Amino acid sequence: MASRLRLCLLLLAAAAWAGPPGPGRLVPYDLLYADGVRAYFARDWGRAAELLQRALQSYAGLRAARLACRAACRREAPFLGAPWEGALLGRVLQRADCVRHCLGSRLGAAPSAHRASRDVRRDFQRREPYNYLQVAFFQLKRLDQAVSAAHTFFVANPQHLQMREDIEKYRRMSAVKPDSFRDLEATPHWEAYEAGVQHYNADEYLQAVARLEESLEEALTALEECRALCEGPWEDEVEEDEEEDMQPGLYEAIAAHYIHVLKCRQQCVLEIATKPGRISATEDFIPSHLDLLQFAYSQVGNQTLAAECAASYLLFYPTDEPMMERMKQYRAELGEDAAVTARESIQQYVQRSLMEKKLIYYAVEHLGGTFNDPDLWTPDELIPENLKEKHREDQEKQKQETLDVEEREKKGPLPFEGIAVTMDSHQMNGTQRVVFDKVLTESECKDLLRLTKAAGEAGDGFRTRRSPHTPHERFEGLTVLKAAQLAQNGDVDWRDAKLLLQASEKARKIIESYFTPGKTLHFSFTHLVCRTAAHEEQEGRMDLSHPVHADNCLLDPEGQECWREPPAYVYRDYSGILYLNDDFQGGGLFFTEMDTVTVTAEVHPKCGRLVAFSSGKENPHGVWAVRRGRRCAIALWYTHSQEHAEQERVKAEELMEQDRPDGGELQGADGSGRSSSEPPIPTSRARPTSRRHKPGSDRTEDRTPKGLRVRDEF
Repeated sequence: MASRLRLCLLLLAAAAWAGPPGPGRLVPYDLLYADGVRAYFARDWGRAAELLQRALQSYAGLRAARLACRAACRREAPFLGAPWEGALLGRVLQRADCVRHCLGSRLGAAPSAHRASRDVRRDFQRREPYNYLQVAFFQLKRLDQAVSAAHTFFVANPQHLQMREDIEKYRRMSAVKPDSFRDLEATPHWEAYEAGVQHYNADEYLQAVARLEESLEEALTALEECRALCEGPWEDEVEEDEEEDMQPGLYEAIAAHYIHVLKCRQQCVLEIATKPGRISATEDFIPSHLDLLQFAYSQVGNQTLAAECAASYLLFYPTDEPMMERMKQYRAELGEDAAVTARESIQQYVQRSLMEKKLIYYAVEHLGGTFNDPDLWTPDELIPENLKEKHREDQEKQKQETLDVEEREKKGPLPFEGIAVTMDSHQMNGTQRVVFDKVLTESECKDLLRLTKAAGEAGDGFRTRRSPHTPHERFEGLTVLKAAQLAQNGDVDWRDAKLLLQASEKARKIIESYFTPGKTLHFSFTHLVCRTAAHEEQEGRMDLSHPVHADNCLLDPEGQECWREPPAYVYRDYSGILYLNDDFQGGGLFFTEMDTVTVTAEVHPKCGRLVAFSSGKENPHGVWAVRRGRRCAIALWYTHSQEHAEQERVKAEELMEQDRPDGGELQGADGSGRSSSEPPIPTSRARPTSRRHKPGSDRTEDRTPKGLRVRDEF
């Protein structure tokens, strides 16, 4: 009943969005989108809002038409009485003809006219039109629509800093009502699922049953819609200028496209199991519904439905011992004669999925290619032996890589007494991460904080500026060379500037001894940074002091990649932060998974605490908002490449040696002379290139002084 109702609504929606009868009644959404963006940049807010809304309607209308036509054309074509090839392909051709005519009548043009580029499709998947829309609506003083558009975009892009700020501003506006923050693209099954889990965790099982059943039905419906859209056009990656004899033959081409569709259908379970704004899917999304439902039903006394859900769950995991025990209990309570069967919808789901997996695995085994099975419950016997062997080899390779990481992480002896390892990689749920305490004394921290104050009063090199990452904080940054120059001019205490060099050198020796014993680490950059909350208290802030990033590559959460290419500082190997104080609120360091959302570890600042980690993709990290007070720390980056050694440090040390009050040689923290950055090799280091930004992106105006690396702040 629900599916028929959904089909009727899709047909009505397609008809409503199509506009008046006649040719061209559904304008391609990419054309409307392009015109809307042009109007936006021309500051024609009214036209921009109209065109962007029409683009979203056209996008939804196209989707609705495709779903409706594929559903309407599913009826079986008459048997042609020909050999198997004619019977099979005859049905295929008739269905293709049906879909083409159906789409043509609904769209008012050839379906190919509505094929947008991959970039445009990606914009709509990421809800980019709402980013433009919220600005246009705000300029038009249509506040309620602006808030809804902003919230809709933010739900799918929770790390977008500029939109965080816009959302926060809207929340402070007295004219904005709480119900204005609505998701215009909300997925029904996720809303029901989260509500159901909340009721379940609160032991409100009657309400949990209702919402989880709703979620399961909506999820299965969304799954069918996703599967239907897999039958759309296949973007062939073969180059147009390839030799004609390189093109696949008839059956190879049919098989390739068919397997492509099957793989797409299999991946649909990941699509519906991924919450908007998240990268990772919820594992076992469909089975988890049944697990929760069987327990909730048992708690409200409905053992019949509890047993039905348990039997359905066992279709996925037939040897799951806890569930088998529950089934025994349910059968005992219901009586041995009671008929207990799995739900028909779940039986069909599992049978169809297994049939598709068999075909895909056959194709991979005999025709080549790969298949990333989205399900944990796939029976082992379904996978061909040679693919199992490859899987075992991949696991062994992954295991060896893990051992290699552990081998690289063998800890050397620390070069100073009294330093404590507070947390190692295992305790921090990652690799090549460590926290040391007692690296500095309270007195040394106070001296370095005095240096920041004196440098600020000197008014050169440490002036307070707005943070490039958030309007709620100000920052001050001091390099070792600037500190030495201020000491030379008498603006800061010479001993405090010397301590900055000594403290950073001490940190370098600790990190080098711990992570890379026997292999020299050179300074890449040293930066004494203070971040100050713009107001005394800022409760409810949604932005970060520093967004999640990696130090030697460009983090791509969606692609689960980190690209080692400019403008990233690809030569950096290790990073460190030496904290000077803790008399502030917020400002803690946190590590995440590659998705930039799942937090794996947190480090709270305190005087003398040094956190160190490798600079690559294995350690994405960010800084929580500084909500009150002033947070100061020495940010440190190191490289194995002598070519990229920090030249400013060498100049600073030369300056300090020349101007020592006692005329002696500058000593490092361990009593040595020069740091490991000697001798330097002159290099021309390219500045990060600017990147294109759309309006409302997380770009902020560059207010940093010349020579200050915005990306280098912690």
